[in-house]
Amino acid sequence: MSVAAGLRRRGIDVTTAAAEELTGASDTDQLSFATQSGRVLVTQDADFLRLHQAGVVHAGIAYCRQGSISIGEMLRRLVPVHNLMTAEEMQTRVEYL
Repeated sequence: MSVAAGLRRRGIDVTTAAAEELTGASDTDQLSFATQSGRVLVTQDADFLRLHQAGVVHAGIAYCRQGSISIGEMLRRLVPVHNLMTAEEMQTRVEYL
């Protein structure tokens, strides 16, 4: 099961880079799409942290270092972020999973 599928099963509206035909797009383009869509970007790519540190405005980033936790644990950590934080609170914020 993917993280996206697990979030959908929990009633959370998600999309993926593949579904939006952004596979292979630059990190900047992917983050821009997420921001314009008002979506938090969930990633295991540290390049997005560099964009955040450079001051790129975004709707929020949920970051998990690749291989550090299971998909199930990612879901256990993402669901409370979704349920407890508003879109305004996530603006330009990074949540480390």
